[in-house]
Amino acid sequence: MVKLTDEMKEQFAKMKIFPFATASKDGVPNVIPIGMCFLQEDAETIWIVDNFFLKTIENLRENPKGALYVWGPEIKGCFQIKGNIRIIDRGEDFDEMRKIVKARGEHFPAKFLIKMKITDIFECGPGPNAGKKLL
Repeated sequence: MVKLTDEMKEQFAKMKIFPFATASKDGVPNVIPIGMCFLQEDAETIWIVDNFFLKTIENLRENPKGALYVWGPEIKGCFQIKGNIRIIDRGEDFDEMRKIVKARGEHFPAKFLIKMKITDIFECGPGPNAGKKLL
């Protein structure tokens, strides 16, 4: 798997909302804003919380791949993260995710833990390196 660099980890930590993209098995795209997205200590795993997914969870069941990008006014540069997905509904990681979410508010259902293992990182800023694989 691919690990974020220290600079990428700093930029990731500044993000408030992440655009998260999925596609159905037929290739129909879907993108949503997510606020509960946590880079794990190994720097190659991202936890995404399913509070209110509909098409997204359907897509992930059909096609367990996702992409998100890191960009915003407070972010230096822009990069896209792609990865393989596992949907988790029980176990130690799931329980830990629910604790984190419920501490933010009891009204969040925390239905599933979407565990994304990073496979690729791409440049998404403008210029001659746009779209080039970084890691």
